[in-house]
Amino acid sequence: MNNSKHPKGLYLIFATSTAERFSYYGMRAIFILFLTQALLFDTEKAASIYGSYTGLVYLTPLIGGYVADKYWGIRRSVFWGAMLMAIGQFLMFFSASMLDAQELSHGLMYGGLTFLILGNGFFKPTVSSLVGQLYEPGDRRLDSAYTIFYMGVNVGSFLAPLVCGYFGETGNPQDFKWGFLIAAIVTVFTVLLFETQKNRYLIGPDGQQLGVVPDARKATEGTSAKAQTPEDARRKRRNLWVCSAMAIVLALFFYRCFGNDWISIGIFTACIVFPASILMDGSLTKIERDRILVIYIIAFFVIFFWAAYEQAGASLTLFASEQTDRVILGWEMPASWIQSFNPFFVVILAAIMPGVWGALARRGMEPASPTKQAIGLLLLSLGYLVICFGVKDVQPGVKVSLIWLTGLYFIHTMGEIALSPIGLSMVNKLTPVRFASLMMGIWYLSTATANKFAGTLSGLYPEAGKVKTLLGYRIETMFDFFLVFVVMSAAASLVLFLLSKKLQKMMHGVE
Repeated sequence: MNNSKHPKGLYLIFATSTAERFSYYGMRAIFILFLTQALLFDTEKAASIYGSYTGLVYLTPLIGGYVADKYWGIRRSVFWGAMLMAIGQFLMFFSASMLDAQELSHGLMYGGLTFLILGNGFFKPTVSSLVGQLYEPGDRRLDSAYTIFYMGVNVGSFLAPLVCGYFGETGNPQDFKWGFLIAAIVTVFTVLLFETQKNRYLIGPDGQQLGVVPDARKATEGTSAKAQTPEDARRKRRNLWVCSAMAIVLALFFYRCFGNDWISIGIFTACIVFPASILMDGSLTKIERDRILVIYIIAFFVIFFWAAYEQAGASLTLFASEQTDRVILGWEMPASWIQSFNPFFVVILAAIMPGVWGALARRGMEPASPTKQAIGLLLLSLGYLVICFGVKDVQPGVKVSLIWLTGLYFIHTMGEIALSPIGLSMVNKLTPVRFASLMMGIWYLSTATANKFAGTLSGLYPEAGKVKTLLGYRIETMFDFFLVFVVMSAAASLVLFLLSKKLQKMMHGVE
């Protein structure tokens, strides 16, 4: 057996994820523009809807991961997830087709978002965890496998804004529907691709079909069933009461912070209660608990990364539309196309980075996973520092060169490659198999929190005649706005660098 080659199943997952991410990012590329230009919401309202949608997209993998682990198995979760997303995209198409009937259009839009959120919840954590199951435990190809998987995600992310933006963002609000329709068709293709090829390629290293048996059941196969003791029952009841009380206290606290914004309350409460509930599981050993704590600590810092990074779909798209000179040789590039810059750079750098990490590993110089995450945060801060120079002292109404956004996206992409695929691989390596999909859902929960936070921060986007503040800091210009992300990312990077050695010890030998 040639161990340098990856299993063929990786490339089916690659293709399936490419198609699914095309659907997601095609819709996302035009979503904030659809809200502001077709449904005519103001920037703050549109940013709030955008943040709630993207936040919930990353919250529902908790539910999907649990259902896959306990009941359905991965294959059924992928199928039903993609089906629900297809329905959601078609509802977005109908919403954009009925702009004259405002109430109906709004209702269809919210319905479409609901189906997209639920479908993504079943699809996202299961596909990610499936990658790790193609390999034996400890296989050193796993980091490069997740990087290849990540490259597939970004092939779809690159093509989607170009295609959906070309047909949807024409300057005529009636045309947004074509972008949503294309995303719907590609989602249907995802279902067909996976269902027709899964039995042929999704095979584990032991020759067994992957994703059929739920992971929690698989973890207990071959072991004698252990009867639940009275102590086990008492522990479960105690944990349930503790988690319920924690949820109520946190919900009341966040209600004081956010008022009637129940989506924020739900996301921020869940991001504490669900991780705590895993740590209370009586089956965890000391080493397993330490490793899970490493995931949680790094996930906390990842919140700051994605809160800044995910400005791409909201404030940075508005900045591209309103304040960036996009004219090239007399042709004006659609603002949504700029969202393709990042995945374009990812595809290039994802092909290079496994070789870089491999070369460093051969010399004994490869950074540990926590250090790679800190490097990603530092690069994110540098990207925003670049655009701060671009907008400093620029007069109102003057558009800045496209080179500044290009530089930001290139540096952010280097940060993303250092942080995101390595994070997925780390979760897979540190998580006990019985919690595989659920822990992937909890990892994405940090991204849910970050996306909702990103929507809140996007609401600080400067508008004429308005002065906005964050913790007493006045935001009147684009320079003020971007400086928030410079400081936030740099501070998170510094703290994570300082914690890296301690986190490595808590990983107990996992590289």
